[in-house]
Amino acid sequence: MASEFILFDAELRDRFVQFARQQNIPVTVRPDEMEGDVVEVPDDLGDEIEEALEGEYEKLMDEQRALLAAREGESERNVLGVTVTRSDGQSCLVRLPGPIARRLSQHFSTQEIHELVSSIAESIEDPVGGPLCRRKS
Repeated sequence: MASEFILFDAELRDRFVQFARQQNIPVTVRPDEMEGDVVEVPDDLGDEIEEALEGEYEKLMDEQRALLAAREGESERNVLGVTVTRSDGQSCLVRLPGPIARRLSQHFSTQEIHELVSSIAESIEDPVGGPLCRRKS
């Protein structure tokens, strides 16, 4: 028996194969019947090696999704809206492009993204000149 991983991009496939071989995992590659390539590895790998292999595959799948989105123009249609309150009390919607929003949401909570965007909006409304490192008055 073998575990199979499908990859649609040749560069990502090669990176996955290289990663597996660096872990001393024997691999075979064959074209998928519909599209892409299937990378096969033995089933009897230890838990730690299986987790590392699956982690690498998930990382490459994220890249594969981003490549597909870029090819289909999806990144131009997806945006994240963050509502901030201006100093005059009015609400304003700040639009973040999809690729940036996805990267932010991978590393920050919704509250942290809101705080970041609000801080930037506040700085634009009320710019402070001079050096960054100084005491607030």
